[in-house]
Amino acid sequence: MAAFGGISAVIQFVGQLFPEALPAAAPLTAASVLLCLAWGLVRSRPVVAVRQEFRRPNMAVTVGPGDLFDEPAHLVVGFSDTFDTDVRGGLVISDGSVQGQMLARRYDGDAARLDAELDAALRAARPVARESREDKPHGKRDRYPIGTVAVLGSRPRLVFAVAYSRIGNDLVARSSTEELWLSLNRVWDAVYRHGQLDCVALPLIGSGLSRLHGLDEESLLRLILLSFITRSRERMICRELRVVLRPAELGRIDLAEVSAFLRVLAADVGRAGTA
Repeated sequence: MAAFGGISAVIQFVGQLFPEALPAAAPLTAASVLLCLAWGLVRSRPVVAVRQEFRRPNMAVTVGPGDLFDEPAHLVVGFSDTFDTDVRGGLVISDGSVQGQMLARRYDGDAARLDAELDAALRAARPVARESREDKPHGKRDRYPIGTVAVLGSRPRLVFAVAYSRIGNDLVARSSTEELWLSLNRVWDAVYRHGQLDCVALPLIGSGLSRLHGLDEESLLRLILLSFITRSRERMICRELRVVLRPAELGRIDLAEVSAFLRVLAADVGRAGTA
């Protein structure tokens, strides 16, 4: 309608200057209506996925639905500060969480193998506290700093397991915007060191059971994207970042707005690169 209004105004203005041209304006008006309707229909189609190319550095960001564990990429998976893995009965870790799915699909449900890899990856990290069995009767007791990253598996499909929440002795995980931002920065550092610039895929970290209630899904997504692009301005992290959304998350995120957000960030990065 906006486009048709502009065309209509032009036709009226021309008609006032050249009245003899008015009879020929009718076909033009009809054609304009059809073109504007077609343009409007194209613009109104729902956006199901977003891809934005960046320059300086050359990289891409994609956001859309999919199966995280089918992605041919390194994965980022959120953990609590104790790196608990026990999904039995859903008491400590929910088997429906991304972490629970990783155990089932990448480790065939073998928690002992996952724990062994975590122990090896965390050997250089120092726990900041150790809970007593009386205070924390279920799960692991060593607590690591928020932002600790354990690099699991082998190339070309590493898993960057990041502690971005603190699990209480009541077995409820809690996080905050500041802790998520810190943890994302630690992830990008680890990806830079170990990822060899290969594609990285991650879920909408913070949208599950971590009680990060200060942000809705779209705000979480923007936070993740802003964190990655900000760090990529300092040095190239990877050639492509893919944020994989679940169907329920997709219904609560306006991907057209996300696309506009990414275009603005790409333009800012481009201006910064030429400054």
